[in-house]
Amino acid sequence: MTGSRQIQRPGVGMALIGISMLMIPALDTFAKLLGAKCGWLEITFWRFFMQTLLMLPFIIAFGAWAIPKGTLLLQMIRGLLLAAATAFFFAALKTLPMAEAISIFFMQPMILTLLSALLLGEQLRIRRLGAILASFTGTLIILQPSILIFGWAAALPMVSALMMALYMIVTRHLSAQVGAIQMQFLGSATSMFVLAGLLALGSWAGISGAGVTALSLTQISWVIGMGIIATSAHLLMVLSTKYAPANLLAPFQYLEIIGATTLGFLVFGDVPANTTFAGISIIIISGLYLFHRERNITRRRNATNR
Repeated sequence: MTGSRQIQRPGVGMALIGISMLMIPALDTFAKLLGAKCGWLEITFWRFFMQTLLMLPFIIAFGAWAIPKGTLLLQMIRGLLLAAATAFFFAALKTLPMAEAISIFFMQPMILTLLSALLLGEQLRIRRLGAILASFTGTLIILQPSILIFGWAAALPMVSALMMALYMIVTRHLSAQVGAIQMQFLGSATSMFVLAGLLALGSWAGISGAGVTALSLTQISWVIGMGIIATSAHLLMVLSTKYAPANLLAPFQYLEIIGATTLGFLVFGDVPANTTFAGISIIIISGLYLFHRERNITRRRNATNR
């Protein structure tokens, strides 16, 4: 679990990111449930408090205290980028249905792909780009005209998407130097302390929704579930970047829409439109094609190197 050079095994990377993306909607479900009583800043604090608490035993067990030279500030920035992405998205969930919020958020893979080419120098093969564009088309199909009724709240997932893309870029940069355990712990601890300070400041200033509320046992269980899922999913996300480039992983993040649509229906009674199912179908087909394409390329490369 320590930092190491990237291993070119795209199939493993895509599997890890796929599992991660299917887990994250459960985190969003807990956050939306908590949003009925708690402010979005408080929910974000609890999410990172739990992750810090859950990661601490791993830090102790693996002795992952030594911070590679020159990475401390970047690890802290990475954590704050994730905190910002989370906070904006949780704020959106207080108003928007899960499916709509996720659909708008999924401008993020397109932003990530462009930033990967600009900042990381990763190649954009035509077929990769085509699969990504097809996935984006599926997301546009999912979007409903009725989203306009939510007004400014619809912009919150867009800001979250930008923060998440930058988070993935920094994660990609650090993954060859920093272990996943240290990266997750230091990032979450940084976010936890900054959010605690913001909550204290907001409470002192009397800002509505910036205080800490008393939680019931059921709500505490939601906080614990949120922490477990967030920790596990983001560990898998970090590990995925060790095996595949960011612009290859990008389309598989659309799998989050499937989980969000399903849980939105089961928990909140949100019924997806027919266009939602059409869009999801396009996303799945694009992802499977990309997986098949990259697996064939890897097989040919391995055969040539024998």
